[in-house]
Amino acid sequence: MNELIDLDEFNSIDIRIGSISKACKFIEAKKPAYKLVIDFGQLGILNSSAQISDLYTPKELIGKNVVVVINIGKRKIHDFISECLVLGVSTKSGVILLKPDENNLKGCLII
Repeated sequence: MNELIDLDEFNSIDIRIGSISKACKFIEAKKPAYKLVIDFGQLGILNSSAQISDLYTPKELIGKNVVVVINIGKRKIHDFISECLVLGVSTKSGVILLKPDENNLKGCLII
């Protein structure tokens, strides 16, 4: 088991719902990944790099709602700035995205 964090630390993580508006292969990445543009409605648009190419194609990602940490800070990956972290579950087949059952949730806070 990993080190425990306190509830205040957990509550400081800003987890939101976003909708993928663009997706393309991240050719320059060391591991297979996509460049994603994610729309959070009134909160704006953020870029992310995600290693989800084993189970998803760029075309099927467009319009998909995803669960994302938006206060993780920026990370430069090659010439691309990733501004948020897309959440998923690691399986033997690849990463499965976490996604809400409902639509029209852009920007909603996960509690």
